[in-house]
Amino acid sequence: MKFIINKNQITMAPEQFLRRAGYGYIRDRRTDSESFVRRFGNGFYPRLHMYVDEQNDQIIFNLHLDQKQPSYDGARAHNAEYDGTVVEKEIMRLRELVNIGI
Repeated sequence: MKFIINKNQITMAPEQFLRRAGYGYIRDRRTDSESFVRRFGNGFYPRLHMYVDEQNDQIIFNLHLDQKQPSYDGARAHNAEYDGTVVEKEIMRLRELVNIGI
């Protein structure tokens, strides 16, 4: 699920905003892609997984829920939810954080 804001809605870099919102930075060594995760406990899964893209004057946060790691060696896909209650609640939480200016 995508959450799009104008750059002037936050007073910091998107990465700093996500860190303050409880996300940690990760880099996928296989694809060299950068993203952010917010874990629900001590394990790696389940977790909220966020990609960030900046286009012109907008910041696009692309969020999904990773339920578990890939099921077998060599698999790149995982069990992910791109909408649903958990994802929708997190988008609402992030909107509130933007509005209060964390």
